Amino acid sequence: MNNIPANRFRGARMENISKVYRMGDQQVRALAGVSAVFEPGSFWAVMGPSGSGKSTMLNLLGCLDRPTDGRYILGGRDVSVLDDDELSDIRLKHLGFIFQSFNLIPQLTVEENIQLPLYYLGWSPDRSTDRARELAEMVGLGDRLGHRPTELSGGQQQRVAIARALANDPTVLLADEPTGNLDTATGEEIMGLLAELNQQGKTIIMVTHDRDVAAHARQCLILRDGAVERIEGGVH
Repeated sequence: MNNIPANRFRGARMENISKVYRMGDQQVRALAGVSAVFEPGSFWAVMGPSGSGKSTMLNLLGCLDRPTDGRYILGGRDVSVLDDDELSDIRLKHLGFIFQSFNLIPQLTVEENIQLPLYYLGWSPDRSTDRARELAEMVGLGDRLGHRPTELSGGQQQRVAIARALANDPTVLLADEPTGNLDTATGEEIMGLLAELNQQGKTIIMVTHDRDVAAHARQCLILRDGAVERIEGGVH
């Protein structure tokens, strides 16, 4: 366990996290005492069989849910005790999300989809436009700014989603099966882009069931029955 005090740790750290869901009179323990340290600039794959707790862990890391027990430190702040408004603020300012289904808004152009988080952050139109165009260039879509999602391939749509996730310069980039809706070759391109972002210093935590995809990460956390079964230095 990393011994840096919580208020000075700039990555993400889970300390003895448990999550119990109530279903009628039953209690379902989704996570049981999970501890993990995600250092700044690290690239993690989270794996495990169905029902192992991967989605629950990602929801907690993304401040979409709260732990039943334990602490979650993100960017030096204990976010496990925050209320809904504070969690929403953390998501907006410190986290970026990449989804399997892209989750782009079909009525908006590439530029407008990338700008969306900046609108909620209160950026000026000129500043957000400059940022969106910079990120579109970074992901290789500088010539597609006026296109809508339906006019793009799956790989291009995921590149837009990655650019949007980077708009707020997040502390942690969270990816949920980012290549799940892509063919193998396009998936490799997307993973190459994520690896490049990691090499530039971005912290990435990715849930995947695919060991070939996980091989792009530097470390792998494997869950089973809601607990950490083992941590590997990389999957190859």
